[in-house]
Amino acid sequence: MDLEGVKVLRRAGLLSPIRPDRLLGMGLAVARWGLTPATGYAAGAARHPERVALIDDEGSLTYREIDHRTDRLAGELRQRGVEAGSPVGLLARNGRGFVEASVAISKAGGDLLFLNTGSAGSQIAEVLDRERAAMVVHDAEFADLLAEATADRASVTTEELGALATSSALGAPPKTGHQTRLVILTSGTTGAPRGAARSGATIDDVIAMLSRIPLHTGETTVIACPVFHAWGLGHLTLSMLLGSTVVLTRKFEPAKVLKLVEEHEATALIVVPVMLDMLVGAAGPDTSSLKVIASSGSALPGDLATRTLETFGPVLYNLYGSTEVAYAAVATPDELAKDPKTAGKPPVGVTLRVVDEAGNDCPVGTAGRLFVGSGLAFGGYTDGSDKDRLDGLVATGDLGVIGEDGLLTVLGRDDDMVVIGGENVYPNQVEDVLLSHGGVRDVAITAAEDASYGVKLVAHVVGSASEDELKALVREKLARFAVPREFRFLDELPRNATGKVLKKDLR
Repeated sequence: MDLEGVKVLRRAGLLSPIRPDRLLGMGLAVARWGLTPATGYAAGAARHPERVALIDDEGSLTYREIDHRTDRLAGELRQRGVEAGSPVGLLARNGRGFVEASVAISKAGGDLLFLNTGSAGSQIAEVLDRERAAMVVHDAEFADLLAEATADRASVTTEELGALATSSALGAPPKTGHQTRLVILTSGTTGAPRGAARSGATIDDVIAMLSRIPLHTGETTVIACPVFHAWGLGHLTLSMLLGSTVVLTRKFEPAKVLKLVEEHEATALIVVPVMLDMLVGAAGPDTSSLKVIASSGSALPGDLATRTLETFGPVLYNLYGSTEVAYAAVATPDELAKDPKTAGKPPVGVTLRVVDEAGNDCPVGTAGRLFVGSGLAFGGYTDGSDKDRLDGLVATGDLGVIGEDGLLTVLGRDDDMVVIGGENVYPNQVEDVLLSHGGVRDVAITAAEDASYGVKLVAHVVGSASEDELKALVREKLARFAVPREFRFLDELPRNATGKVLKKDLR
């Protein structure tokens, strides 16, 4: 760890003095569980046992309570066949059921396969079969959805585990020595979701995130986005390490989330852009306690960034990354005020390169493919396939450009770019322009074959603006060849549980 890392940890409050007995307890937790989901609450129970770790729709739990409850659950899961390296699927909404199952599976030695609550039953069954899951833990509400998936494998509900957390006479099973593997599914916006495997975070990964987003120990974070996906799960893990109180609610309701911020005087709110748009519209409760609103999971429209800053003040941080590369860049409030469309700069310890088709670095101001290296980059898909790699860096699948000021602008998917009239057109830029119109609430651009031009842009619009108005706007802001040749007006866009538009459905 270098001097910059020390400064970051000190600013976050992670280098404050610790009583020797508590430090020993934290060390024993790491020695027993390794860098797994189990460690955060076990170490927290040693350092601040009575601090509230989790507030959800059922009430609150301290670090000690979660540690003790998950010891019992780990014993129960071991008795039901979860052994070292056993893949276990988890399908649960935000709440203690998800948190305690994750920790208990880890303590039992199993590998965690996080399932998307928005997936179809047949899709979940396919994923569980592909990953050879020995068991699936799920909320009771998903029992019918999982009928096919649980026909020939063990299952247990989070509600059953919740009852066993207090009634079981079992304790934590003997350690296996296995380092729990986390498998996070990709969003599946362009095809079937794939499993991206990674191990636990290191102190360098924590430093990277905290170098750009000023979170602090012992504060309160409301995680509104799904914790089964990389963005929400990453903040749940980070909150454990910071000894923060996490507030979760099963289903996203804008007014409720803002009331939770007010009630618990939360200092951080974690969202995806589609949620942020609704929160801006629902503003009313006192959210002055917020120091950070962190958004990621899909592209943040420039107009939404501006409206968020106007509504909540200079607290918005926009993270650009993916399930595969984790984090690539973070834009701070000052940077977003200067350029609402920017993705910001790489955190400490993250390498970001913009390269041409030959793999050479592009000059400043020139667009190219984005490659990223960090401690949390995945090790490949669980089906044996991989992303493109370059000198140890992983492709994000996007095109981008870095300006003279060092700020990154993401132009969109590298396979989304189309050539019209000999000019490169980036759908993401067209979407941003259309969203700047007051009569457009949501929009997505896709490409389709065209008999005359070979390819054309198709705009899928939610709102009251007319086609002629929108064509004129794009022609004014971009160029003639960027104007969509077809407009489809919809009541809403298809999105997955993390808020990403399902463009394959639109196509």
